[in-house]
Amino acid sequence: MPPTLDTPAAGRRATLLLVDDSPVMLDTLVQVLTPEYDVRVATRGALALQFLRQSPGIDLVLMDDLMPGMNGTEVIRHIKADERMRDLPVLFLTAQADDRSEAAGLALGAADYLRKPINAAVVLARVRTHLELKAARDALARRNRDLEAEVRRRTEENTRIQDITIRALASLAETRDQETGLHILRTQTYVRLLAEQLAALPKYRERLTERIIDQMYKCAPLHDIGKVGIPDHILLKPGRLTPEEFEVMKQHSALGRHALQSAETGLGAAVEFLRTAEEIAGSHHERWDGRGYPEGLAGDAIPLAARLMALADVYDALYSARVYKSALPHDAVVRAIREGRGSQFDPEVVDAFELVQDDFRAVAERYCDLH
Repeated sequence: MPPTLDTPAAGRRATLLLVDDSPVMLDTLVQVLTPEYDVRVATRGALALQFLRQSPGIDLVLMDDLMPGMNGTEVIRHIKADERMRDLPVLFLTAQADDRSEAAGLALGAADYLRKPINAAVVLARVRTHLELKAARDALARRNRDLEAEVRRRTEENTRIQDITIRALASLAETRDQETGLHILRTQTYVRLLAEQLAALPKYRERLTERIIDQMYKCAPLHDIGKVGIPDHILLKPGRLTPEEFEVMKQHSALGRHALQSAETGLGAAVEFLRTAEEIAGSHHERWDGRGYPEGLAGDAIPLAARLMALADVYDALYSARVYKSALPHDAVVRAIREGRGSQFDPEVVDAFELVQDDFRAVAERYCDLH
């Protein structure tokens, strides 16, 4: 008698599921295949499908295509629709020499057809061939999974290195500046709020993807990296700068961009996050009307990341107290930014700010400086 469905597998041999409503055919196949493989049997299509779903580990199915109830065609449709089983090779057994039926079965995903009455040598050869193909596919799939995992690991590692590098550079600038780490945290959060708001507009939907927004957020702390090149007597002056001193201070934008460009040049390849950082550091003091510095860029010639940083930086500068000035109330800051719409700031960025101004205030209050 053929073994039952719950017969345990033995060893590491491949396991086959035989599906046929003929006890004679099952006995014949079991005798042919048992010497080389572990064999399970089912006498109905529905029973075979239930077994496959409940008992993973089948390597190949040999199935009659004409059975009462659920026939082989229906069973293979279910198999191929199930992500867990769709790569399972299914060999149809058929007593009909019907090329059209074979073509239809192959189109559904059958791996091969074996004609009845079976030839033992042919059955063994076909089963061996398809098991080898399955083993090769499985090995390739494992290799692909390993490669994908390695790519993810290296990408995550590179991202961590990038984040650490940005934070280290920002901390370096912070050690020479009167502004605090909370200023950095606030302004980068403002940049994210503005970018996410703009991303809802069709004009910016493709430019401001989640990845690009995250990149802007991470690079924003480098906006004043060029201040490391400003003399202490100007950078740390406890009061307003003279016009001459302010001209020197204005150089920090160009110094920051140059430093980041030099880093990119040293790497010998374009680095996207460094390019974003260059745009922010070099252009966040440009004005929409062209009267900013260091290049006098105007309108869309100013990189988008820098346009966002410009508003974020001004909001924080006005809302925060400094040794040389008092903080303005939120409403006064909002009015000042509105007045700069179309002159100092990109009008669309100001419109985005209007929609998230309450979020700005919440961030400012959450990360306020203690004096």
